[in-house]
Amino acid sequence: METVIITGGTGLIGTALTRLLLERGYKVIIYTRDPAKGTNKSVTYAAWDINNQTLDVTALQAADYVVHLAGANVGEKRWTAARKQEIIDSRTKSSDLLFKMMRSHPNKIKKVISASATGFYGEYTDHIFRETDPPATDYLGSTTLAWEKSILPVTTLNKKLVIFRTGICLSKDGGALKEFYKPLKFGFATVLGSGDQFISWIHLQDLVRLYFNAIVNDRLEGIYNAVAPNPVTHKELVLAMAHAAKGNSFITSYVPAFALKLALGEMSVEVLKSVKASSQKIQDTGFQFSYPTVKEAMEQIFKA
Repeated sequence: METVIITGGTGLIGTALTRLLLERGYKVIIYTRDPAKGTNKSVTYAAWDINNQTLDVTALQAADYVVHLAGANVGEKRWTAARKQEIIDSRTKSSDLLFKMMRSHPNKIKKVISASATGFYGEYTDHIFRETDPPATDYLGSTTLAWEKSILPVTTLNKKLVIFRTGICLSKDGGALKEFYKPLKFGFATVLGSGDQFISWIHLQDLVRLYFNAIVNDRLEGIYNAVAPNPVTHKELVLAMAHAAKGNSFITSYVPAFALKLALGEMSVEVLKSVKASSQKIQDTGFQFSYPTVKEAMEQIFKA
């Protein structure tokens, strides 16, 4: 029985991945600031402190794989200067801690699988981004680049590394879709800005399967876009959600870009940015998406 450490394991993706790993017979250890608050009796909770750069070494030495999901929620709070620094630090300092401890203590870790984001890429409506494209120079691009650079040193320790640049993860239990759904409770399918901005997305189940695939497929290594094969405009995504959840019983409404900028400040770029990322590289490894279209994804999420 192999053991997987998950950082950020109590979030949306970590919780779903934990469930799958336990079903497949793996042991799961979750690094958390407060192990006493752990609620899953099938999981071991171990302490780490990113700010003080300490962690439970015994847990690290028990692991065969590390799935690194830790990072402050980009869309949770307004982007003040302090919040922007917290977003960066939560990613880079946690990677630094893992690397330093793996370098300092004997361990049997074979592979590290790290989250990243399609925020790495710039904004070109007609361009389909591939993993070899350069990073954007804006805040999201520079943050994501720093995030990826911070975990790269594990490869100097003879560990394999997989990085998943993840698009918008679709689940009604959390993430962006939960926010998009809120106005729909009152009958409004709310489109942000023009709605023409492209979104690279992935169903939560497919994303979790990608992480699991990275564990079981020894050949998987390097950087991959974790996105479904068919990006859609924001309007198409919202309307697909509305039809799946409400049939035709909704009214389409728009929130102008200027209003979003007033309400959200700089963070409005996150919902107004247009990114089309290619899934071809991961598909070329043999991975098949269960939900390749947004219609299939929404129908599964909102099925009765």
